Amino acid sequence: MAEEVKGLTTEGTEPEVKNFIHTFIEEDIAQGGQFEGMQVHTRFPPEPNGYLHIGHCKALCIDFGTAEKFGGLANLRFDDTNPAKEDTEFVDAIQEDIHWLGFDWGDRLFYGSDYFEKDYEYAVELIKKGLAYVCDLTPEQFKECRGDIGKPAVSPYRDRSIEENLDLFERMRNGEFPEGSRTLRAKIDLASGNFNMRDPVLYRIRYINHHRQGTKWCIFPMYDFAHPIQDALEGITHSLCSLEYEEHRPLYDWVVNNVSIPYHKPRQIEFARLGINYTVMSKRKLRQLVEQNYVSGWDDPRMPTLCGLRRRGFTPYSIRSFCERIGVAKAPSTIEYGFLEHCLREDLNATAERTMGVLHPVKLVITNYPEGRSETVTVENNPTDETAGTHEITFSRECWIEADDFALVPPPKYKRLTPNGPECRLKGAYLVTCTGCKQDENGNVVEVYATYDPASRGGDPADGRKVKGATLHWVDAATAVDAEVRLYDYLFADAAPDGPDKNYLDCLNPDSLEILTGCKVEARMKDIAAAYAASDKKGKTAPSFQFMRLGYFCLDNKDCAADKLVFNRSVSLKDSFNK
Repeated sequence: MAEEVKGLTTEGTEPEVKNFIHTFIEEDIAQGGQFEGMQVHTRFPPEPNGYLHIGHCKALCIDFGTAEKFGGLANLRFDDTNPAKEDTEFVDAIQEDIHWLGFDWGDRLFYGSDYFEKDYEYAVELIKKGLAYVCDLTPEQFKECRGDIGKPAVSPYRDRSIEENLDLFERMRNGEFPEGSRTLRAKIDLASGNFNMRDPVLYRIRYINHHRQGTKWCIFPMYDFAHPIQDALEGITHSLCSLEYEEHRPLYDWVVNNVSIPYHKPRQIEFARLGINYTVMSKRKLRQLVEQNYVSGWDDPRMPTLCGLRRRGFTPYSIRSFCERIGVAKAPSTIEYGFLEHCLREDLNATAERTMGVLHPVKLVITNYPEGRSETVTVENNPTDETAGTHEITFSRECWIEADDFALVPPPKYKRLTPNGPECRLKGAYLVTCTGCKQDENGNVVEVYATYDPASRGGDPADGRKVKGATLHWVDAATAVDAEVRLYDYLFADAAPDGPDKNYLDCLNPDSLEILTGCKVEARMKDIAAAYAASDKKGKTAPSFQFMRLGYFCLDNKDCAADKLVFNRSVSLKDSFNK
């Protein structure tokens, strides 16, 4: 089942803006339109040769979101007509990701390979109409014969008889010819200015095991032939696809207009693909990153894949909000990765529970606090949500604080702990004043000493004096739990790693991952991690928290265990995108 995702329309947001796809559809279903009286029907057709990434998510949100807007239907169809890199692993992962985002296809799950017999029948029909022929040219030879602008292509096999073509095509299906030795081509226009119409390949020979059909087939239809047929057979009204298919639209229309599908003819509408800086979204390149171990896997939190974003702590709402807010356009553009992070930060600010964690711990000893004493203090779970409640944590003589919350020689305007410096608050506990520190033989600070004001429980002085120092987060040293924290940055150091004259592998960021061990978190995190580790984590978002003053972090959905706490930093507290 799809994960429930809260609504995207909230009080104070701008009214919905209708995009050009919606305008076209409204015209199509209006009185006199080509789909008058029909239910809007879209489809999302991923190829199962890799994991979905954020670019696919834009198309997915457009396909499913458009169907939702018009009260229509949306199909999930796996475009598995090219079995070289396809696998059931990717089929399962794609379904999991779509459900995680909150979309569902109901009983409308299809596979392009299930139409192979119908595709073959329609190819035979084209041959019988004199609109397709078997060509003996190799791809390299046909490229040489394809002509140029103003120069028609040439094919010595174009005038084969219908009978010969039917015989050869059947023998291709029966496996009588070597791989790559023959193709079936459409007979359209060798002088067309659109090279996609210069007798494009409809079928090619491949001797390869198909993840669903096994070795039943050794000829496979090309996408440009199979896709329009599948759309028409499924009753799709609007075939929404990315802009690179605009030049293929005449071929799409040619196919559905020349085969005898007893249904309406779908309308193809193109939109600009999603571009984001500091990343690549070519499945071929992402596969290379995985297979050559530049990343730990498809779900590495630095990857733009949905499973990687999920592992990093991105929520379905944040991703769908991002896709909705960037809009739908005809012109390609590049969006700042920082805006994707902004959408996550907005969501987690409203929903994430607050906790205290120390990434670079140094011990704070409160010298006038009674030894052996321990008490509980109360901390709010989320100050933006009055219903979120509070939780209690322990406080004692020794605490862990961030190393940079103490300075032996402070810089100007330093408001944290320093000898003879300002009085500071320990969040939810007491006011403390630094009295000194202890250093090791290398000059590193190993302990910070302070006194506390017993009359300032909760952080407010009894006499109402003004506190000039900062409010610091901390963790009780007596009950703190160790954790590993992974800090992620952009996978690429170059904002445009896919740019011209660049090898994207040369643009990798050597500092994209920093692993911190020996971090300290609240004791209750151990129970939360144990419960999460024992749960069914598949396709679900891990618990997320705001580590006060540090950022938003989530439990790692793969490596975290009851006896090993692992947190991933999802996003920092501060916005970085250019508003």
